[in-house]
Amino acid sequence: MAKEVGQKVIASNRRARHDYTIIDTYEAGVALVGTEVKSLRAGKASLADSFATVDDGEVFLRGLHIPEYSHGTWTNHEPRRTRKLLLHRKEIEKLIGKTKESGLSLVPLSLYFKEGKVKVELALAKGRKAHDKRQAIAKRDAQREMARAIGRAAKGKYRR
Repeated sequence: MAKEVGQKVIASNRRARHDYTIIDTYEAGVALVGTEVKSLRAGKASLADSFATVDDGEVFLRGLHIPEYSHGTWTNHEPRRTRKLLLHRKEIEKLIGKTKESGLSLVPLSLYFKEGKVKVELALAKGRKAHDKRQAIAKRDAQREMARAIGRAAKGKYRR
């Protein structure tokens, strides 16, 4: 069988970028069982309500929903089981320090295949308040409007 190249996104957590201010991102492997991988290859997963925790020097992903494999038997997995994340020791120690000292959260942003392996993009994030969300939306709209104006000016169709 030919080896896969590139990246194929399985699921993304668009809500996380809205609810949190992303400070830093990490890429981690996910320890899975066979039927979970088969279900992911079918493109089925949900990152809604999932989060990561650091327990006893290991990082775990909780709340990730991978539905049971449709052609599976009694060996099927539990859909919302806790899954271990695979990170380097130094990265784990850095995450332990950051989450304890400043009250930051570990939020999964996306789940994808990278060269045949399942990876999760994990973000060190700080929760946003409602007024912060409104400011972020206003800033994004202003950036979009500026880009449109620059595009119109470049085409010679500038309007005031």
